[in-house]
Amino acid sequence: MYQAISTAAFLILSGVLWRLLRPFGSEADPMRQALTTLVYVYLLPALVLLVLWRAPLGLDALRIAFVSAGCILSGIAMAWAWFRWRGTPARTLGTVLLAAGWGNFTYLGLPVLEGALGPWARAVAIQFDLFAATPLLLSLGILLASHYGEKAAPNGVLRELLKVPPIWAAIAGVTLNVLQIPMGTWVEQLLEMLAAGVIPLMLFSTGLALRWVAGWQERFSAILPVMTIRLLLIPALVLGLAGWVGLTGELRTAAVLEAAMPSMVLGLVICDRFGLDTRLYAEIVVISTAAAAITLPLWFMLL
Repeated sequence: MYQAISTAAFLILSGVLWRLLRPFGSEADPMRQALTTLVYVYLLPALVLLVLWRAPLGLDALRIAFVSAGCILSGIAMAWAWFRWRGTPARTLGTVLLAAGWGNFTYLGLPVLEGALGPWARAVAIQFDLFAATPLLLSLGILLASHYGEKAAPNGVLRELLKVPPIWAAIAGVTLNVLQIPMGTWVEQLLEMLAAGVIPLMLFSTGLALRWVAGWQERFSAILPVMTIRLLLIPALVLGLAGWVGLTGELRTAAVLEAAMPSMVLGLVICDRFGLDTRLYAEIVVISTAAAAITLPLWFMLL
């Protein structure tokens, strides 16, 4: 775990330094957009196809999806209860609901799980995200952002889901797996080569996206509860939920570590799109990602 965290931290820090130093005059945001588009459209679908084509599919995949949904819904519920009680303005409330509900399940979760538990754990991260987290983000998450933000939600949740290339790769991978169609050597080598670029580019892009905003101390009363929910309360709940649905051993460990991920970077795009508090969300991502370097090893030791 410590080696996986240190490797991830190095790549994220490299992205942060690139944003600050701008070598050869390169700007961080255009580079991040190009890298994330490459990963999202081309490399990540290759990894998803490779993993789900080979992964054992059965009740455990359904259990992981159930735990993932429970993780997200419980985070939203806890954040809503706390911040509604505090009388939080709508725009801020929508921001913290996104930050508390959805973690960085793929961009950080995938490399951490693979580094800590082995290549088999990639399937857990992908199933956790694509079988529950992404569909909920593009349905419930968009509705929450639209309701509390300043812009309306797009028409058609299904239409939004069909625009996600990894979803198509997941459908293809599961279909090929169920039909027991063999993966040829050339196809396997090609997918492995494409998949190898996903993790370093994901982590580097995460660093490029981290923006430090002055004056965060003034909003720490909003940041601290989200961090507590995201990094401590949700993993504790998932620990019990995973045991209740029958996930044991390393599968339970993987599910809890996924649930303990800091707030997702993609939320910055959603906040911009729907008029939420992007500044606050960026602060939550930066601070929760830094804090996760401490909390993730603690959860791993506990498990």
